[in-house]
Amino acid sequence: MKIEHPLTGAMVALITPMFADGSIDFDALADLIEFHIENGTKAIVSMGTTGESATLNQIEHIKVMQKTIDIAKGRIAIIAGTGANSTAEAIELTQAAKDMGADACLLVTPYYNKPTQEGLYQHYKAIAEAVDIDQILYNVPGRTAVDLSVETTVRLSEVDNIIGIKDATGDLKIAQALIDHCPADFLLYSGDDATAVEFILMGGHGGISVTSNIAPKELSNAYQAAFEGDEKMAQEIDANLHNLHQHLFIESNPIPVKWAMYKMGKCGSGIRLPLTKLSPNARDILEQDLVNLGISI
Repeated sequence: MKIEHPLTGAMVALITPMFADGSIDFDALADLIEFHIENGTKAIVSMGTTGESATLNQIEHIKVMQKTIDIAKGRIAIIAGTGANSTAEAIELTQAAKDMGADACLLVTPYYNKPTQEGLYQHYKAIAEAVDIDQILYNVPGRTAVDLSVETTVRLSEVDNIIGIKDATGDLKIAQALIDHCPADFLLYSGDDATAVEFILMGGHGGISVTSNIAPKELSNAYQAAFEGDEKMAQEIDANLHNLHQHLFIESNPIPVKWAMYKMGKCGSGIRLPLTKLSPNARDILEQDLVNLGISI
């Protein structure tokens, strides 16, 4: 189900680099953007889960999105994370992203307050009607305590500027149901690194990846092989990343990926409470993965 659209392929759920005291390192952010441009990443998601959107205040959130767009200068697509558990706040963030020139917005399901399916439908419909920018649904029930059903997704796919969904359930039965029931031009992204290649081989359009922070070129090559129908090559490349896919979630994301990026010299060691630095035992496991991939630490 390959379609021609600029927002397909390997996309990164970008970390927000921080100094040891938790302040944002905008120079490191600029370097990360260049790193992804050089390594073939198709789009950057700024201020998603991996970007620590939950621990930045709204002023910081908007500043990181703005800096990312300004640094990219149109050389790579920028998808702004603008979801919130308040519809009014999500509209404000989405409007801000549009005003600053984002290519699209990624909107996580409203967390904590556990709306009904009708509430989810009305939430997303209200944001789409309020702000004329391409919008991508984001379903990650393991973190939000609410699950956007396939049926509600299909309803929302009929809204003109809701262009796709990031499904982070890791359930390929759900992926198949989305492929079977959503319109052919509705973009279907995996948000689960461990199953993303299979998702694409089934007919998905790409992935928004944590692993891509570490190995963007390898992941891009795996996804491209999957798009071209070369299942053997796609799975061989992905197999080399298997341990990394698993161990980047050995503790809550983005704890492991930020530690890995720190060890690679890509950012400082900072992370915002209530998240903490990776525990010593887990560090040994993740650092061995980097060594096995030939990454200097």
